[in-house]
Amino acid sequence: MSRQNYIFTSESVSEGHPDKVCDRVSDAVLDAYLQEDPESRCGVETFATTNLVVVGGETRGPEAVLKRIEEIARECVKDIGYEQDKFHWNTMEVRNVVHGQSAHIAQGVDAAGNKDEGAGDQGIMFGYAVDETPELMPAPILYSHAILRRLAEVRKDGTESRLGPDSKSQLTVRYEGGKPVGVSSIVLLTQHLDPDMTSADVQDMVAPYILETLPEGWVTDATEWHVNPTGKFVIGGPDGDAGLTGRKIIVDTYGGAAPHGGGAFSGKDPTKVDRSAAYVARYLAKNVVAAGLARRCTLQLAYAIGVAKPLSIYVDTGGTGAVPDAKIEAAIADTIDLTPRAIREHLGMNKPVYQRTAAYGHFGRAPDADGGFSWEKTDLAEAIKNAV
Repeated sequence: MSRQNYIFTSESVSEGHPDKVCDRVSDAVLDAYLQEDPESRCGVETFATTNLVVVGGETRGPEAVLKRIEEIARECVKDIGYEQDKFHWNTMEVRNVVHGQSAHIAQGVDAAGNKDEGAGDQGIMFGYAVDETPELMPAPILYSHAILRRLAEVRKDGTESRLGPDSKSQLTVRYEGGKPVGVSSIVLLTQHLDPDMTSADVQDMVAPYILETLPEGWVTDATEWHVNPTGKFVIGGPDGDAGLTGRKIIVDTYGGAAPHGGGAFSGKDPTKVDRSAAYVARYLAKNVVAAGLARRCTLQLAYAIGVAKPLSIYVDTGGTGAVPDAKIEAAIADTIDLTPRAIREHLGMNKPVYQRTAAYGHFGRAPDADGGFSWEKTDLAEAIKNAV
């Protein structure tokens, strides 16, 4: 039997974190390609440091997008809010070293004759859902994201103009009876533009927004606060620390509450199962929990490059299942086609909806009317339940 009383910690990083700046640029390039041609192929990585952004990788799509990459990078950095002396959207150098997709990769992935579209890479992908929050997400990562999103809102609307774009949060959540009931500690590091502010000043500024974000009663006199514990944090973003696409995969997913296959998401088009299969795995795990078949569900998919069908489907409900896990596995296989093309079609993934995923988590977000976060829908719950 799993532990019922414990504490668990997850962290998040803001859109201004150096790695998230890079994720944003990579996904913005992807969106630009999908906007022009939904069948574009994209595997783009971004590196950022003092006064420099480098965009590289492989693409196949409209030539006009390739010529716009510098403009796209500047637009992203401007929207995030960087206008520092050593990292400014208008004065930074942007190097575009993107090249065409390898013909050898294309021949394995593309459909041809009787061959279906194959997976864009080998690998294992995990999805997870748990009933401890309405979003069916683990509470520590969900609320770590929520804190930083709220601080970004008040920074951008001018309410708290002293805040900078770069920040990190970390919550330690206390569980009783397997349910989250309170916060043991709050850690927040946030860039501030006023060099005279002390850690205490920053805490006084951000505390009201943190308290309004967390469930009522979760923060008590026993909760420990650590806000900018090392002191001043004025130099932030890629000027303070280099950034790279794909270095925040645990922040992007479940905050360490579930396994991760290892593949990053940002900059990859949905033929690449690192992204699309991880999204559909979350979709399926969420629908299993939404169907009442389990309180918690971990789901693994495995693929081989160039091969359409998954090599395996594995479900683990951690002893919370209403039926055996093997029955849920069989029901999933009977309910949905998990080939790469079928995943893209089922979830409508060939759309420019990925830039918005680059910060504050790829999961636990409300589905958008234009198809964004389609993998968060629970429209398959009844079909899986019936199949079981």
